[in-house]
Amino acid sequence: MTLATDPAANLSTLIRCPSVTPAEGGALAALEAMVRPMGFSVERPTFSETGTPDVENLYARLSGNGPHLMFAGHTDVVPVGDEASWTHPPFAAEIANGMMYGRGAVDMKGGIACFVAAVARYVEKHGKLKGSVSLLITGDEEGPSINGTSKLLDWATAKGEEWDASIVGEPTNPEALGDMIKFGRRGSISGQLTVNGRQGHAAYPHLADNPVRGIVPLLDALMHPPLDAGTDEFQPTNLEITTVDVGNPAVNVIAAKASAKFNIRFNDTWTAETLQAEIHNRLDQAATDTRLRTGRDEPVDFDLVWLGRPSPVFLTRDEKLTATLSASVEAVTGRTPKLSTSGGTSDARFIKDFCPVVEFGLVGQTMHMVDERVALADLETLTQIYLRFLEDWFG
Repeated sequence: MTLATDPAANLSTLIRCPSVTPAEGGALAALEAMVRPMGFSVERPTFSETGTPDVENLYARLSGNGPHLMFAGHTDVVPVGDEASWTHPPFAAEIANGMMYGRGAVDMKGGIACFVAAVARYVEKHGKLKGSVSLLITGDEEGPSINGTSKLLDWATAKGEEWDASIVGEPTNPEALGDMIKFGRRGSISGQLTVNGRQGHAAYPHLADNPVRGIVPLLDALMHPPLDAGTDEFQPTNLEITTVDVGNPAVNVIAAKASAKFNIRFNDTWTAETLQAEIHNRLDQAATDTRLRTGRDEPVDFDLVWLGRPSPVFLTRDEKLTATLSASVEAVTGRTPKLSTSGGTSDARFIKDFCPVVEFGLVGQTMHMVDERVALADLETLTQIYLRFLEDWFG
């Protein structure tokens, strides 16, 4: 029996699978081949939903008597962009100057490769786990996130699976391994505001209603005053206007509509529902106080549409999980990791409803970039951290 104890070999195999969302690309098959020799049972369910691509996922379990740890992640990767700009082919896993190049090297095939190597080393060293380990791996994290982790969790739960804790292997470290553990995430919600006017000739403004005059004060009301000042664990809630458009190619025409999209990253001061109510209140007040033209009595006419489904804010308060992982990181690297809630969203937002969850993986400086790459030394260090965690958490 050959165990997948070398994280660099594991990663090179995974990188060579072109698993750009939603394509499986051979990555899940390769992962299955790595873990079956250790005794994992493996299932690869495919989920579907109208209007979205079918997505294949993987659930593998190595069973034992004791607590159940889930390692979660994704084998899908973002597109390579301009392939000619890469100094090494994006799906070749070439090594140069101690670095392995390839799409997914850090986000996040590298984390999967290291965890598999850690489990393999544990089995080689100790014979069997003092508990159970499962791999919950999706092919839909970089895509719509509809036919991936959320449905895989429901599917596994319906089969009777329960977990005591989870690690998501996303690249969490900003500069060096040991910098940061993510023990929570801000929520995210997006919307589109449309102000309705009346199209007309720019030289005859009295015959038109310019929606731009209305959208400017409404957008200002969204941004001021600040939504909150932050909390002990989270930075202040932030709203960003990401697009403003009137769809007007002519300079002498007043447009009929003006629209804007915005995204809010919010802390635990809010829920999605209370935040939506606050945004509605701000827009209603601004619309009441604004006129599209002097002498007009009508308030601004606007529509607000929420885009997609909100991502909830969450914070993990599980001392065993965070303390054991922090101690493992410090034992291997000598660094005391910061517990952080910074950054965007991840599939941890789904997992937190099933068990305590934290995120820890590689350094993320090159994720989604041309020449995405990881230091071979970091692969070995992360494997040692995961192995130390397995020994301490199950011990």
